Amino acid sequence: MLAYILKRILLMVPTLLGALTITFVVMQFVPGGPVEQIMAEARAGQGGDTGGYKAGRDLDKTQLEELKKLYGFDKPAHVRYVEMLASFARFDLGRSFLQNKEVWQLIKEKLPVSISLGLWTFLISYLISVPLGVAKAVREGSRFDTVTTFFVLLGYAIPGFVLGVLLIVLFAGGTFFDWFPLRGLTSDNWEELSWPARMADYFWHLALPLTCLVIGSFAVVTMLTKNTFVEEIRKQYVLVARAKGLSQQRVLYKHIFRNALIPLVTGFPSAFIGAFFAGSVLIETLFSLDGLGLLAFESVIRRDYPVVLGSLYLFTLIALVVKLVSDLLYMVVDPRVQFGSVGK
Repeated sequence: MLAYILKRILLMVPTLLGALTITFVVMQFVPGGPVEQIMAEARAGQGGDTGGYKAGRDLDKTQLEELKKLYGFDKPAHVRYVEMLASFARFDLGRSFLQNKEVWQLIKEKLPVSISLGLWTFLISYLISVPLGVAKAVREGSRFDTVTTFFVLLGYAIPGFVLGVLLIVLFAGGTFFDWFPLRGLTSDNWEELSWPARMADYFWHLALPLTCLVIGSFAVVTMLTKNTFVEEIRKQYVLVARAKGLSQQRVLYKHIFRNALIPLVTGFPSAFIGAFFAGSVLIETLFSLDGLGLLAFESVIRRDYPVVLGSLYLFTLIALVVKLVSDLLYMVVDPRVQFGSVGK
């Protein structure tokens, strides 16, 4: 197994390099970089008259080279690429062009929102979907199975941002009721509240965005749980256990449960981390939640290359590590898996 882990770690290097290289190359051909944006803002600030136009042209000539030097664009692309890799090897993600902050600092500032959305979406989804999937498997073909499948798939079919707009119109001061807030994770007077009141205020702000994120995530986990349990229920060892006179509950939880949960347990790390870093940009925008999803989107739109590349490097590295952990969990949950035989 140690050889397998070392092999997977070595394979992370070309994967990281590939993702960074493709993104870096694409950026070289994208028009309207940070220098161009700053120059456009400067020209707009000069006014629309003839004198302002001339001043803008003078600004182009006198400061263009200084701006390129400031942002490192005076160097050839291959030199900037090597310098970027050297910085990332030291876990130095660089400094934002437009916000004048370290990329690490920006990520830390956005983490509370992403952790709040991701953690609660993950917990609520699994705590409801797994028992629901088991219940559907045991009652396969019944009216309960049909009705719950309809509502689960209906929730999956409705885009999260469409549901968000509907909830805002209905419950957040749109047209009908003004029951929920529309901005931030907490109220302005949060520091003055008692701890029970703080928790209530926190979940009050999260109620609508969590509803949008959770409803869409029910279907995958629920149907995966149901189909896995149905497949196990039909296997020979379950028939033998029932023939021995074991009760339905004992067969379900002692024999079926462990084997059926292998795909879910091994998928926990990916789902858990993915819930943090794959938040919906539209949901964050709708409810004014400044998280990592919105940071990545705005960085791409505004050509803030250090944030784009730094966050890509960090998220790709985390995804690769989590994938390795997920594979290793197969061996923990199912001892029949032997990594030593891989490649033989």
